Amino acid sequence: MSFQAYLDAIEQKTGLTPRQLLTQAHERGFDETTKAAPILAWLAEDHGLGRGHGMAMVHVITKGAQISSAHVGTTGTHRDASDTLWLDGRATRPV
Repeated sequence: MSFQAYLDAIEQKTGLTPRQLLTQAHERGFDETTKAAPILAWLAEDHGLGRGHGMAMVHVITKGAQISSAHVGTTGTHRDASDTLWLDGRATRPV
């Protein structure tokens, strides 16, 4: 599953875009200095996300939307179209 596909699944599960979850995280004081455990606990308790999906959001919260270009343009399972994640929801993602 690509990184972007994880974010799309998070949106489908929670009804919130990754950007909306990022805003909620910042309102709770989570930022680049926050360890994964408290973020994962919040995402599980408030949004029902498991560890895999939670860790995708941990990356976005602590490191931003930029990801490694290792899988960009590849044909593997983890391929992504871009090294920048789209956080504003599937419906608004450019083609």
